Amino acid sequence: MNKYSEWNEYKLIVDKDNPFSPLYELESGEQFYVEPAFYTQLTNFKELYSIKDYERVLDKMLELVKERKRIVFTYDFEHPLTKNDDFIYLEFKDVTDLLRIYIEDKSRGSDYGD
Repeated sequence: MNKYSEWNEYKLIVDKDNPFSPLYELESGEQFYVEPAFYTQLTNFKELYSIKDYERVLDKMLELVKERKRIVFTYDFEHPLTKNDDFIYLEFKDVTDLLRIYIEDKSRGSDYGD
């Protein structure tokens, strides 16, 4: 399991049922998972957007954790790596949309068929 430097200040909890996604806990008890594909989206965002927007995303994530108490930051809420009914699932676009940073999905296929 990777420990991501963005959240070094928080306690890392070992979840034996989930060796892929680090689980962090704030001093006040709120917890959040960061799935690897979500983290990849975050690091790609950091490379493509301003550091100010990147920091806004990190701040919003923390704000959401404090508000919602238990969050899984996932790539796909319909097929998450982390399974925990006590947590809500948020995708990267859920966070950026709240900041009015709209990311265009350029990965869709061509409109032309064979």
